[in-house]
Amino acid sequence: MMDVDTLKGLAVAVGVGLLVGIERERRKGEGAASGAAGVRTFALIALAGAIAALLGGVGIAIAGAFTALAALASYRHSRGRDPGLTTEVAMLVVFLLGVLAMRETTLAAALGVAVALLLSAKSRVHRFVSNVLTEQELHDALLLAAAAAIVLPLLPDRAIDPWQVLNLHKLWLLAVIIMAINAAGHVALRVFGARTGLLLAGLAGGFASSTATIASMGNRARANPELATACAGAGVASNVSTVVQLAVIAGTLSPPLLVALWPPIAAAGGVIALFALGAAWATRRVEAHGTQLTGRAFEPKHALVFVAIVAAVMLLSAAMLAWLGDAALEWTLAASGIADVHAAAASAAQLVAVGRIGAETAVPGIAFAFAANSAMKLVMAFLTGGRAYALRLAPGIVAMVVAFGVVAWVV
Repeated sequence: MMDVDTLKGLAVAVGVGLLVGIERERRKGEGAASGAAGVRTFALIALAGAIAALLGGVGIAIAGAFTALAALASYRHSRGRDPGLTTEVAMLVVFLLGVLAMRETTLAAALGVAVALLLSAKSRVHRFVSNVLTEQELHDALLLAAAAAIVLPLLPDRAIDPWQVLNLHKLWLLAVIIMAINAAGHVALRVFGARTGLLLAGLAGGFASSTATIASMGNRARANPELATACAGAGVASNVSTVVQLAVIAGTLSPPLLVALWPPIAAAGGVIALFALGAAWATRRVEAHGTQLTGRAFEPKHALVFVAIVAAVMLLSAAMLAWLGDAALEWTLAASGIADVHAAAASAAQLVAVGRIGAETAVPGIAFAFAANSAMKLVMAFLTGGRAYALRLAPGIVAMVVAFGVVAWVV
């Protein structure tokens, strides 16, 4: 008597075959010009894979060979009008999914759905590759993939300096994040238009690095002056993510610190949220679609320059900490905050968690770090996007810092 897992595997195998078969049935045509494989064929192929898995290696070899021959026959039948191999490859994939369903049911089901979606997206994928994606964008996508999948794993994940702060793996990861943020903004412009696309990209990029997002948007504003207002709005929106992430880090590492920090965090978050809404309103007249983009999806040299600046600041912060020690906590946190306010907050939260300092003592240092990091954002905005871009960001960032500092001082 078959157990429940076997029945489940057989059911998933047949379901995957039916799902892919339905998609292929709609495309195979009718009459003499119809394709050789449809819904019944794919369901039987998947079931054959499941049964072969029950029989063992010999059964898989025999059934797999038959499926390969059937795919070859299908290709010979249809190559005159359709030289593609999509259906034949799908036959082999469905057979393997049938085998997999008897071992990893959930994975086989998920992959079956993914295969059906991929097959059904034929026209959209072809249109995107042929008519939407440019040669330069394809080159940039491959460059980003190489940076993330080839270079990043090869770099040592350890510090290389005397103060143990420069980690080549993490610095290159930051460069990859910056390039990805810029690429995401490019894609968002394509999909959603300048009015909402860049705002969404800025809000999402802020969780990775608000400073990097502001720098990326500055580069885009310089390359596409007509998008300067939308890019500035995205830079403002990235600060909302900074405040949210600051609260999450403090609450995770030291709940008592979050209790002390929540009034200034709430004040800063409320202020920058209002400015972000104002930025969204200011971009209402920007063309939603059809914006003609110039330049690349991202500039690798801009990412490398930004990472070099961050590395220099991290070295300076570490040297100050080694020189001044914990006695100058506020200044060392401020120096650390120039590169990353979240790293400074994490350091302070860890000190509070182990009892080295009180939560109230840490708040002024985090306020200094917050102010230093915000100043760094404005500097990067000026360097990447120019004076006009920086001035668009300045009111929201300054108001956010003032709200944080005033409430932290009063409370």
